[in-house]
Formats: sequence, structure tokens, C-alpha cells
Amino acid sequence: MTEDAPRPRRPRYKGTHPRRFAEKYKEHDPARFGTEGVKVAGRGHTPAGTHRPIMVAEILERLAPCPGQRFLDATLGYGGHAQAALERLGPEGHLVGLDVDPLELPRTEARLREAGFGPERFTARRMNFAGLPALASELGPFDGILADLGLSSMQIDNPSRGFTFKEDGPLDLRMNPQRGRPAADLLAELSAEALAELFRENADEPQAEALARDLAALPQRPRTTRALADQLRATLADLGYERQDPEVRRTLQRCFQALRIAVNDEFGVLDQFLASLPRALASGGRVAILTFHSGEDRRVKKAFLEGHRAGLYTAIADSPERPSPQERHDNPRSAPAKLRWAVRS
Repeated sequence: MTEDAPRPRRPRYKGTHPRRFAEKYKEHDPARFGTEGVKVAGRGHTPAGTHRPIMVAEILERLAPCPGQRFLDATLGYGGHAQAALERLGPEGHLVGLDVDPLELPRTEARLREAGFGPERFTARRMNFAGLPALASELGPFDGILADLGLSSMQIDNPSRGFTFKEDGPLDLRMNPQRGRPAADLLAELSAEALAELFRENADEPQAEALARDLAALPQRPRTTRALADQLRATLADLGYERQDPEVRRTLQRCFQALRIAVNDEFGVLDQFLASLPRALASGGRVAILTFHSGEDRRVKKAFLEGHRAGLYTAIADSPERPSPQERHDNPRSAPAKLRWAVRS
């Protein structure tokens, strides 16, 4: 910055602590304000623009990475799981990280490069994990595969991505905002019956019919996160729910989840990924998958059970593992996580 250049002003906000994503300038700049992130994490929150990896110790125990092995992180995200695995794989090992997000992938790759993991140890690929068959054909089978099916906090917290109803933003919900159609377009064309089925199938929403009926009756359907949240709250109020009832928040979360799953075809690509896993794993190779809602967990459980019966897996998780009470306390976003694993025959 030259002497004549004006110094950029920090975002202004009301009160003693910033509330909006864009106002949290200290959390966005850990290089200058590193202690701020520590304070935020200490209060049980995730610093803006970052992500806290879930069940790292449990995943490392199940995948058991060893020096020289080849691993795949099929959902790279912020790179926390990948970095932990890379540290175990050593200089002779290699990890490939996949992600469809064109905004976050370059940032994560840069962080891992800065942490000392050069191209000989780490490769980043912008692709969906449904492309696993082609990847395994190109690179060969992997000794370990991880998939964390949850959203990254930096996606959830950024209102411009449309994943959150805490702040207003476009009703988008796409993992890759450069492909496909935003959720607002999908919402605009669905009938009441189709919308109710979407809420039921993708999120087990008990008020699916009433919510879908009222949305379909609107002359102009919501195109922003706030407009959708306000309409859902209005329907719940008509059904007798108080605004502060915890079920209202849970309903909003389920409806946003249902739309997100549909927009990104999450169940379709997960089914493709699960079907291709046995061919992508080396003999004795291990896979660990973190799920965050019943629709995902049912699919993973079924695929592992069927693979075990067919002799494709020598061992699978008898039941899902959950985050420890301490982790759920320190990171409330870990609470719904379930970990399942399998070992290739």
C-alpha cells in the first residue's frame, strides 16, 4: 500500500461482537488475528470462513493410514481430515483430494501446500466423487478412502452461497455454483404434491404437506433464503407453533436440506459412489464415511451390508460410531454425525 492510498476501513457493526458473516473481519484473517479464532472456537462456534473437521481421531483409527500408502479424500472441504491423513502417510505416501466447489478447492489446496504437502504428496482434483470409477481406472486402487458427506462450515456460513437462513441471500444451495440450477428455480416449478414428496423423501419432514401447499399457493415463490424461511415460519405459525419453538428451527433446517439434496442430486451421486467403492479399494483397503442425516446413513448401511454378504468386504461397522460428548460440546455441528466403515476383502 502506498503512502497516498487510503487505508481500507474495517466493517462496521452494532454491539460489541460482529454478527454477520461479512462483518467478522478478524475471523476471516487468521494470519493477523489468530487469537480471535481461538476465542470463537472456545465459545463452541466455528470461526467464519473455516471448518472444524469432525471425528478425526476415530476416522484415523478406522482407516489406519501407514507410511507409503495411497489415500483418497473424496470430499476435501477445508482439508482437515486430509492433513491429518497426510501426516500419517509420510513423504512416500500420497493423497488425492476431490471437491466440486470451485470457490473453496483452490483455498484448501493453497493451505495444504503452505503446510508442506507438495505435488509429490498431495493432488487436488475438482470433480464429484461419483466419478470414482474413472479415477480408480486412471490411478489404480486406493489403500484408504474417506468421504465426509456434511456441508463445510465455510459454505453454511456464507450467505452468498444460499445454504443458510440466518442471513438473507440468494436461494442457491449448489455445491458448485457454476453448474446446474439454483434451488429457487427448482422451487418455482414444483407442484404442491412434488414439493411435499421432496420434503418427505429428502428430510423426513412431518409437516411436508402443509408447508408444500402454502408454498405452491404463493403467486411468487421465494427466491431468497429469508423469503423461504419467512414463508415456512408463517405456515408453522398457522399450525400453532410459537416462533421460538425449537421445532421451527429444525423444520427450516430440514426443508433447506431437502432442497439442497435435490439441487445437487446428492442421493444419486452417493449411490454411484457406494457402488464403485469395492473396485476402487485395494485388497485390505479401508473406507470410512461420515453421514449427517438418516437418508445418507441408510444408503451407506445398506451398501456395506450388501457388500459384506457378497464377500466384497471382510468387515463392516456393526453400528455407527458417534462423536464423543466432549466433541459435541466443543463443536455442536458434530452432533448429528455418524461414522461407518468397511474393509475390502
